[in-house]
Amino acid sequence: MNPVLRVLICDDHSLFREGVKAILSAQPEIEIVGEAFDGLQAVEMAKALRPDVVLMDISMPLLKGFDATKRIHRVLPDIQILILTIHDDEDLVTRCLMEGAAGYILKDAPPSQLVYATLAVGRGERYLSPKVLKGVVNAYKVSADRAQTKYDLLSDREREILVLLAGGEALKEIAQRLNLSVKTVDAHKANIMRKLELHDRSELIRYAIRKKLIEA
Repeated sequence: MNPVLRVLICDDHSLFREGVKAILSAQPEIEIVGEAFDGLQAVEMAKALRPDVVLMDISMPLLKGFDATKRIHRVLPDIQILILTIHDDEDLVTRCLMEGAAGYILKDAPPSQLVYATLAVGRGERYLSPKVLKGVVNAYKVSADRAQTKYDLLSDREREILVLLAGGEALKEIAQRLNLSVKTVDAHKANIMRKLELHDRSELIRYAIRKKLIEA
């Protein structure tokens, strides 16, 4: 008898999580061990539960899916991460693969494709949705040697604060949320603006929307 594949579902929409859970739970070889509703919780639950596969949405609160993927892959490289998203942008696909994702599937895929993709990455294979496969392999090879982007220069903490700033939170609110001093948050903000070559919050918001760090 094959071992059961332990899966963690990470998505901020409860109805979608329930749908995915229903599809995968119907498979005798798959067990859903947890559900996370934001990127930070996804990282913490991955560390605590040690699933075989993490299904990761990109657009989540607090920490985006590609950053959560990077953190999980960095400390738990044996966990296979399957990106499950509505976004088919080639740059996003490449970024997720660069951060350690084993696969990328779109949310409009049929249930059978989701099951196949989950089992495939669970076996240690790579999987890309047919809709995003074209051109990605070559782009991924080229991007492996690409120069750092401005976003790559940000630390994990700076990326968290960038999302919160772009979401409209004040320095004091961010400090309380992250258990930091206002002075420390302000210093991070200055570093973010300098590294991204931005001059005010409106530019920061436009940058975050363009990079799909927040929703427009």
